[in-house]
Amino acid sequence: MWDASDPARIDPACEIRTISFENPHGERGAAGTAAGGRKGAPSRFLQPGERIALAEIAGPGRVRHIWMTFPPMPPESMRALALEVFYDDAPEPSVSVPCLDFFGLPHGRPVAYASALAAAQEGRGFNAWLPLPFRRRIRIELRNGSARRFPFYYQFAYTLGRDADEVGLLHASFRRENPTALRRDFTIAEGLRGPGRFLGCNVGVRVLQDGDFSWYGEGEVKMYLDGDGPYPTWCGTGLEDYVGSAWGMAAHATPLQGAPLVVQQPGGGSRMPDFVGFYRWHLPDPIVFRESLRVTIQQIGAVAVTRGGDALRRRIEHGQRLAGTGWYEFARGPLEAFAICERQDDYCATAFVYCRDAQPVPRLDLASATADLSRLPYEQPGPFEIALGIFSA
Repeated sequence: MWDASDPARIDPACEIRTISFENPHGERGAAGTAAGGRKGAPSRFLQPGERIALAEIAGPGRVRHIWMTFPPMPPESMRALALEVFYDDAPEPSVSVPCLDFFGLPHGRPVAYASALAAAQEGRGFNAWLPLPFRRRIRIELRNGSARRFPFYYQFAYTLGRDADEVGLLHASFRRENPTALRRDFTIAEGLRGPGRFLGCNVGVRVLQDGDFSWYGEGEVKMYLDGDGPYPTWCGTGLEDYVGSAWGMAAHATPLQGAPLVVQQPGGGSRMPDFVGFYRWHLPDPIVFRESLRVTIQQIGAVAVTRGGDALRRRIEHGQRLAGTGWYEFARGPLEAFAICERQDDYCATAFVYCRDAQPVPRLDLASATADLSRLPYEQPGPFEIALGIFSA
């Protein structure tokens, strides 16, 4: 099978095909025929509630690049576009996620960023280089769960031919807990049987403002592999640490980890952000499991107590929210004490797992995925969205 890691290699057996509205069946020599080949079918309008098949391909083969775009819309509408992938005529999908979350952007709020496996050029062109091998057949569907009509563009690039036997099939699942339960870690991934590999995830946090807290992101990511008991094999040191940053987390992106989305009230001072989205790809540090996998993240934040803040300390202790080893006392300075403490927020996650065998993932619940995402008073639609708003009429 074609090895893309060597750009100098010329392999006549590599048979490239593309699928778009210009060539919906990916046929050789049949692309761009509409309107005499003069860009007659680059897109089509999607109606509210419409579900369409973007690709149905007989295998074996591998989808190598996915690109799509749709106009900017309110967050709850952007989140309501769902992507599903079915292998080998299975009745249930092995990928079932919001489109934007598949490209690493939670909360229906696209921003520009680039990583090794996904990117959003200018926050408008959505790209994924996540390989999707398939054996007998693959079907990729899109559902417009919004109440809007809009133009949709896409193109898939794929190759035909057999992959190596050890190659897995991509599974992508979406979970949301709004809000999380106190002292119960949020689950990012679980329920898929091995052998497999946890490729990575993107996580979204709608931070539920709590005046007692100065910081929301002290929770550790944990990975329970192959029958681990109460304690995992893999444990991080904090939320921002998992994506390679430290001492807080502002917007940033690198090939393997980052936080493209940080929505914060301008001039908000020490107020915590309202929406955050971060990602990590485990490419050079593969997380392989033989039988089972569970990935979680804690909801723990930080509380700083100024001198004379006894009421705050009593409130935290009475609520049994102390975590870690308790209060860290300061002998001098403006702070009297500091502690990491249990909290509740609105968490969502899209997990990417390769498994040898095709398996169903939880079906996306659009009502749950789109709840509580409306723009905040300080967020305004951009000029591009305003100009293209005519399409939603």
